[in-house]
Amino acid sequence: MASARDKIRMVSTGLKQDGKTKTGYFKTTTKNKRTMTEKFRKKYYDPRAWNSETGKFGMHVEFTEDKIK
Repeated sequence: MASARDKIRMVSTGLKQDGKTKTGYFKTTTKNKRTMTEKFRKKYYDPRAWNSETGKFGMHVEFTEDKIK
C-alpha cells in the first residue's frame, strides 16, 4: 500500500546581508498529504539570515513548502 506521506523541502524566506536575495537555506521533512492539502508554512531558525536589528547572522524566519528536486 502506498504511503500517504510526502517528502517536502522547507525553504527559508530569510534575506542575506544585502537585503535583496534569499539565503538558500532549507530543511527537509514529511507531511501527510491527505490531512494537509494546503502549502505548509512554519518558523524555524536560519543561521544564514541577516538580522538587521542585532547586526548579526541567524534568526527565526518563516519557511515555506517547496517540492524536492
